[in-house]
This record gives sequence, structure tokens and C-alpha cells, in this order.
Amino acid sequence: MTAPAPAADTAIDTAIDTAIDTDVVVIGAGPVGLFQVFQLGLQGLRAHLIDALPHPGGQCAELYGDKPLYDIPGLVFCTGHELVQRLQQQIAPFAPHWHGGQQVEQLTAQPDGRWLVATSAGTRLHARTVCIAAGVGAFVPRTLKVADLDRAAWLGTQLLYHWDEASAPAQLAGQQVVVHGGDAPAVAQVLACAGAAQPPASITLQHRRDVFDAPPEQLAQLQALRSAGRVQVAIGQISAADSVAGRLSALQLLAPDGSTQRLPVDVLLVRLGLLPRLGPLADWGLALERKQLVVDTATFATSAAGIYAVGDIVSYPGKRRLIVCGFHEATLAAFAIAERLAGHSVALEYTTSSVRLQQRLGVAAPVPLA
Repeated sequence: MTAPAPAADTAIDTAIDTAIDTDVVVIGAGPVGLFQVFQLGLQGLRAHLIDALPHPGGQCAELYGDKPLYDIPGLVFCTGHELVQRLQQQIAPFAPHWHGGQQVEQLTAQPDGRWLVATSAGTRLHARTVCIAAGVGAFVPRTLKVADLDRAAWLGTQLLYHWDEASAPAQLAGQQVVVHGGDAPAVAQVLACAGAAQPPASITLQHRRDVFDAPPEQLAQLQALRSAGRVQVAIGQISAADSVAGRLSALQLLAPDGSTQRLPVDVLLVRLGLLPRLGPLADWGLALERKQLVVDTATFATSAAGIYAVGDIVSYPGKRRLIVCGFHEATLAAFAIAERLAGHSVALEYTTSSVRLQQRLGVAAPVPLA
């Protein structure tokens, strides 16, 4: 299971031919990146938000989606998914422009002081400022290392590494679906497929052994589906793939006893987890210390004018990799960005009393107490 799609009033964009002018680009849509958008919104700045994953949430959604978080201020308990949902609701009034499933490949200084941000999907933005909230790097899926499965034509149609909550259920309806993996993401994927309004024709969980590492409640649901015959389990290593008329048609499995099995498949969902990669960020000319960005802790500015960084991607004395620390960094960065763009200091206002902030949030001014 992945994080929910962006809020309904969040503008969606996939690829743009011409550069878009904007005040701020936020790179990374984990909790700190989302809160950065909120703090920028309070300053009257709308942001373009870019992430390598097709949905918001970053590491929090991918690795801790269904796990408990106990150290978020004001919340006794919430899951990673719930935190991401709350943050999306919080930024909804500011309608950030969302560019999901795209990795920033180019960050180039322009003669007028702006930055050209170019992504793997062809999106190009001219930003007066950029805030990097990339966590420990861009999360990319672990790929399945089978030679016959490296066909580009299957990727995104029959070979899926990401689950799109909006379109995937319809795409899988009536199909022979195989989910490959043995950890919680794979088990959660099977449960999501089985619970779809238009379920696949068949669901097979494929792993090298009949042992799965997932929360007890998920394992109990999986066992119930197996007992009911709604989910099959296929054990073995994928050794090859068969195709008919250019389409993926079956997987060849090598069982532990040396025997082989042909497993029919229309759609293969690979759930082997994610790998953080620093990627092109290392080539942007920013000062790094042990693969983390060096920042000024008063403003969270990097070594390049107009580029800021917050969250797990930054390094400074006393840095702690905690979400709450990232929220603090995002707040100071938003003030620094606002002051840079305004050319003067920005007054401190409070959401409890500032009519301007309440208007930006789209809430009615509170009625004075009698």
C-alpha cells in the first residue's frame, strides 16, 4: 500500500515543453517537503513540488506507511500514511503544483539569478529559489534482475514498480496479476489488489520461499485470502520470462527442489523495496559533507545563492534525523526565502491572530470572545 494521491485541489502536471516561472521549487515530497510547502504558503508563496515517486510521502510512506509514529507533536500516535494525509490536508489551501514520478536531473544557475530546474519527464521550471528536501536521496525501486524482463515496452504497462491508487485498480481488473516480493510492501500490495472494487482475475504472491515478513494483521488477512482460494502463492526464483506477440505472458520459476514451473501473468507488480540514491544532486556544485548538504542553520541556505535545503539531506553540528527537526528547519527556511524574495525582513505573524494568514489558509476569522 502506498500513500494516497495528492489532494483534489492540488494541480497535476506530468511534462511541460516550456519553462514555467515560479518563486519556489521544492524538491522532495516527504513530510518535511510537504511542511515546507505549508510554511511557504503562510509566507504567501506557492510552490512547485517535485518527487521521484509518483505520490507524496517519501520514505515515511514507503517504509513506515503502516507503522506507528509516536514522536509527532500533538499526536499521540499515527501511521506514516496518516501523517502524510494530514500534511496534504494542511497544504491543500496553497494548491502546490505537483510533479510526481520525476527526478530532478538539472539545476543550473541562470544569468538573471534564477535557477533552471529540469526533470526526467521534461518538466522545466525557472525558479527564483529552490528548496531541497530530498531526504536521504531520491527513492527508486529495487529492480528485478532478470534479463528477459528488461524490455522497455513492458515497463509501466505489464511490469509495474509503482502502484497508482487512482488508475492501477482499473488497469488490473480481470488480469492475471503476480506480485513479486516477500516483505510488507508485497503483502500489502496483494491485500490492495484483493480489496479492489474490480479485482484481478487471479492474484499470485510470488517469493523464493513460503515465509513473509509483514505485520501480524496483514499476515492474518493474507492467510484468510489463501484459505478462501482468492490468493495463490508461487514459490521459487524467477529465471526467465515468456512472451507472445511481444507481450509478457508467463514467468519461468525455478523451485527449491530444482523443478521448473510456468506461471501465467498479464501484469507483474514488483515489490522489492526502495533504494535511496543521491543521484544528480552530487553534480550540482553544492557543498557536501558525507553526501549531505552543508547549510547555514540560521537560514538553511546552501553554498549557492537561492538554494536552500532541509530535512535528512542536510548536515550541521547537532543535526538529528527526526521529522520534528525537519519541521523546524522548514520554518526557518521559509522565512529566509520570503525575505530573500521580498528584499527586506519579514514580520512574524501568528495564525491565531493574523487575518492575513487566516485568509491565506482559507479559514474564517475567529469570532472575538465576549
